[in-house]
Amino acid sequence: MPMYQPSMVVGFEGGGDGQILDLDTAVKDGVLGGGGGGGGVVGSGVEKLDLRKMIQELELCEVPSVFICPISLEPMQDPVTLCTGQTYERNNILKWFNLGHLTCPTTMQELWDDSITPNTTLYRLIYTWFSQKYLLMKKRSEDVQGRASELVETLKKVKGQARVHALKELHQVVAFHATARKSVIDEGGVSVLCCLLGPFTSYAVGSEVIGILVSLTLDSESKKNLMQPAKISLMVDILNEGSIETKINCTRLIESLIEEKDFRSEIISSHSLLVGLMRLVKDKRHSNGICPGLSLLKTVCFYKEVKILLVSIGAVSQLVELLSGMDHDCLELALCVLDSLSSIPEGRVALRDCVNTIPIMVRFLMRISETCTQYALSILWSVCKLAPEECSAIAIDAGLAAKLLLVIQSGCNPILKQQSAELLKLCSLNYSDTIFISKCKLTRTIQ
Repeated sequence: MPMYQPSMVVGFEGGGDGQILDLDTAVKDGVLGGGGGGGGVVGSGVEKLDLRKMIQELELCEVPSVFICPISLEPMQDPVTLCTGQTYERNNILKWFNLGHLTCPTTMQELWDDSITPNTTLYRLIYTWFSQKYLLMKKRSEDVQGRASELVETLKKVKGQARVHALKELHQVVAFHATARKSVIDEGGVSVLCCLLGPFTSYAVGSEVIGILVSLTLDSESKKNLMQPAKISLMVDILNEGSIETKINCTRLIESLIEEKDFRSEIISSHSLLVGLMRLVKDKRHSNGICPGLSLLKTVCFYKEVKILLVSIGAVSQLVELLSGMDHDCLELALCVLDSLSSIPEGRVALRDCVNTIPIMVRFLMRISETCTQYALSILWSVCKLAPEECSAIAIDAGLAAKLLLVIQSGCNPILKQQSAELLKLCSLNYSDTIFISKCKLTRTIQ
């Protein structure tokens, strides 16, 4: 029985002409670097690379199937072959044996010989393939890093269309390469980019600069620079007129600035900003902008003056109407925003006046997640407390009593159970015991 039955490796780069190679052909044609022990190096004078490190750093999506261990479905680092001709990673097959199995995991044949043989041919092929990929990645990384530095220097000198071209290229580079992002920061590129934002910055320049900045890890000094009213105003203008990608970049950059301790709420107390965010959230053609928009709305709702302004532009009724069509992640954010708005008198009135608030909130109880139940319960409490007789009747008719009983009997947070009990008590005040008990039937809730 041969140590390894040759398998096909498609598109192995070492073949020169891209032909399909098997292991025997690869060895004969010198693809592996001409023999030697089990760890051939690529090219002369190259320090031996660690296979485990290469596999971890490359994180390749597509690896030749012959390199994959049938047990773990991960690339092999120490391949060994059984008497059946099947090859596995050493640690994996030893674990299989330790579990008491005396069969081949792939063929389920009983083993007539339990010895394992190091598959040095396959090891050398795996090592060489990953080495080539790894060295190519390192070279590209160095090239990208150098190009990023060149572009930062270019931006210090050029204007007009040349500046736009340089920014577009830098935007592409930093979007896909971590080394380029590090190079931009190390070369002082953040301050260069910040200086390009101002009251007279064109949309073409501003959108590219914002796209680059949102990809970088900004320090406090850089964020403080970006907090200038003129720069925030430019971001808001671009948010209102940019492409969907640019709008998302604007929301993420503004949100990162709000997280700074020195941030001043008056900077974002902007009618234009909130209108732009609501447009983003309502844009059904570009659903990828809904969550970023809601995330920023959730963050700005920390400030009371922003809440008042948000209610004044009709955000409450618009968000309530959007709830039913949202996915779970967006729904949780939207409910959080509405719950935040219910903490101010204007928000509670707006929620009460929206005819669908109560039925929709009742529907979300015990339906999506405990967090959504918490927000919906809090909103219902705020509305029913504001107008007990009117709102309690609507809520009970919508099946609230039965839903609250489900919350109380569930294994959820004790605080939610307590809130449910209090809301149930509030809603029962307008009914006789007999009528209220009939309202608690589960039939409608289950339907």
